[in-house]
Amino acid sequence: MQASFAREALPQARPFIKWAGGKGQLIPELARRFPPRFRCYHEPFVGGGALFFHLYNNGMLRDGAVLSDYNPELMVCYEVIRDDVEALITALRWHHRYRLDPQYFLEVRNWDRQPDFAQRSKIERAARTIFLNRTCYNGLYRLNRKGQFNAPFGHYKNPMIYDPQNLRLVSVALRNVELRVGDFSEVLRYAEPGDFVYFDPPYVPTSATSSFTHYTGQTFGPDDQRRLAEVFAELGERGVYVMLSNSSTPLTRELYTARAVSSSVVYASRKINCDGSKRGHVEELIVCSYPTPG
Repeated sequence: MQASFAREALPQARPFIKWAGGKGQLIPELARRFPPRFRCYHEPFVGGGALFFHLYNNGMLRDGAVLSDYNPELMVCYEVIRDDVEALITALRWHHRYRLDPQYFLEVRNWDRQPDFAQRSKIERAARTIFLNRTCYNGLYRLNRKGQFNAPFGHYKNPMIYDPQNLRLVSVALRNVELRVGDFSEVLRYAEPGDFVYFDPPYVPTSATSSFTHYTGQTFGPDDQRRLAEVFAELGERGVYVMLSNSSTPLTRELYTARAVSSSVVYASRKINCDGSKRGHVEELIVCSYPTPG
């Protein structure tokens, strides 16, 4: 009698940080719409990077990737994980000891109110961002208009501050990735024909009482959405494969009806909201500059 053994799946790199609007649940819909072949991958609103990790884990980044975001503290995390992951793990191990202490949380949160914050090492800043993200209310990365982190303490029973195995896998995934800080429009300077660009911007509010979320101390309003639509169109005209997801609203439909070659509405759940009654399934719009099955 032959014994049969189930092959264990090898661990794969996954997002190391919680991020509002993360694309983990939407990946099957996005994957159905990938271009058949592409060169370099670009993600100007990288956030938690769920789609990047999916592409990496499936061996689809043969020609490299450029990840960027307007949030400098987020990009410091990516840089430190890529370049000095063991030092970051050591720093997070220290924070882990105080994961249930609201006073310690406030002390770390207040670092960016102090004049020497910019002089702190990148390792300290990256560990702070991840610690706050894992212990703040609802995992919500939120800044006030001064650019200061202001989400409250989350009162979790046993939050996971860090996962050494995943951080090391992420470090390997980022080894040959170019990291940038800047406005999404800068992709116009370096995306080339045949490249693949995915835009996942702060979403257009779905109701009159909603507001544009503060991720960088600044709002991302209707004028920014229109500017993004122009960048989408220009890249498509150059022969770049462009995919964008956003909420399905009159504004987004107006912006992409004429600019997108293909578009479709899918449903996704939204869990990061201070008002629990506003969490649930919402319509999202996926638009592409090239023909897709959906």
